[in-house]
Amino acid sequence: MVAQKVDHIKTKNRGRRNLHNQEWYIAPKGVRTKWASPENMRGKKGGGGKAGYGRKGLAYLFIRPGERITLAEETGVSGMIRRIWMTLHGLCPRLLKQLRLEMYWDGAEKPAVNVPLGDFFCMGLGRLTAFENACFSSPEGRSMNCFIPMPFRTGMRVDIINDGFTTANMLYYDIDYTVGDNIPKDALYFHAWYNQELPTTLRKDYTILSKVEGRGRFLGASFGVFMDKVKYGFSWGGEGEVKFYIDDDHEYPTLCGTGTEDYVGTGWCQGLYSHLYQGFTVADEQEMHLCFHRFHIPDPIYFEKNIRVTIQQIGSWNPNLIKFFRENGISIVRAGAFAEEEMKPVDFSREDLPAFDLFERSDYWTSCCYFYLDKPQNELPAITDVLERVKSIPDFDEKELYDMNNELPELRIIRKYLANYQDISLEELKQLKKALEAVIMVLTNQENAMKKDE
Repeated sequence: MVAQKVDHIKTKNRGRRNLHNQEWYIAPKGVRTKWASPENMRGKKGGGGKAGYGRKGLAYLFIRPGERITLAEETGVSGMIRRIWMTLHGLCPRLLKQLRLEMYWDGAEKPAVNVPLGDFFCMGLGRLTAFENACFSSPEGRSMNCFIPMPFRTGMRVDIINDGFTTANMLYYDIDYTVGDNIPKDALYFHAWYNQELPTTLRKDYTILSKVEGRGRFLGASFGVFMDKVKYGFSWGGEGEVKFYIDDDHEYPTLCGTGTEDYVGTGWCQGLYSHLYQGFTVADEQEMHLCFHRFHIPDPIYFEKNIRVTIQQIGSWNPNLIKFFRENGISIVRAGAFAEEEMKPVDFSREDLPAFDLFERSDYWTSCCYFYLDKPQNELPAITDVLERVKSIPDFDEKELYDMNNELPELRIIRKYLANYQDISLEELKQLKKALEAVIMVLTNQENAMKKDE
């Protein structure tokens, strides 16, 4: 057993080393390392750590409501983003949905990446969990890491946008990249796309990736799902098959899986696990919440002309579930080998009805997919606004969007007296500060003088 365990560890570590596909002991000529962080946002040579006399004077940023901040930017140079790390004060489901990441390559007008912050980092449903896979990790469930290589030829820009109504406090981040890289002619651009269907449509597969034109590679996807307990009780809803429509596939796909948990590498439902290319980070049977991911690194999915990716919503009944359907008057449509062309409700009074079979479901699905494409922008549908995105947080009260308890005490005081704080520019705040200092000085002197006369 010990020898087998050691062999497993060696294989796993060898797999991790091969992920990077580079010689660790070679420093390529002309390639320079840069870090974009609050202490040196443009990665300038000798430009880091200047604030506060070099004593950690600017370790984080504030992102006010409606504000866009460029976290990293390069122009007129080739390079590769190699790692992204972030964390925030008061990290919570709302922040993971209201903050949005955009990434631009080679001066493109449209972003290749335009997704909610948490979903980009495999944190579906706003659920913070500790996990690790080949592309992302959160060591203790309170930070976000990405290790996907993102090449560019003439420049890049990474923005973060606060679509919410409260300030995002203390954003710490590192974007680690190199410039001067010799990017191969056939190198593809990194893209990511977010989708949600709340709920899905009966007998219509959920869209993981809308049709994309071009040549590329589908890298993988992360999901957040909460199931409809009112309609289906505590029943399993992951019988649906994933489908890849590649290079002009129409009604039927070229690649078709056998079930949801099967696609994520396990079987017969699922528990919690976090492996190199697959994992379930949330498997909450009480709430019927699932978060999972799957990456196609050793088993690449290539396309030459176009691609579309979907997954079905199908469940399975048993005697207890049949009783639940009968008692609650719930209409069910059959799926599987005995599915009919018309969506006729199942007659549960039939004596020849099997005790176990498949049926169509409508649940609540979200996803963020990752892919490479031979062009720096895509024509995918735009992301939903923040009022729609937060509906993907189970049991979320919209009032929480306006809750300032997550803000720093100083900001809560400011907003108490300046309700329109987010609309005041930095220059206006400086003017206000100067005016307040003058008024405070006069009033303080006046107060001191009056005390002396008492």
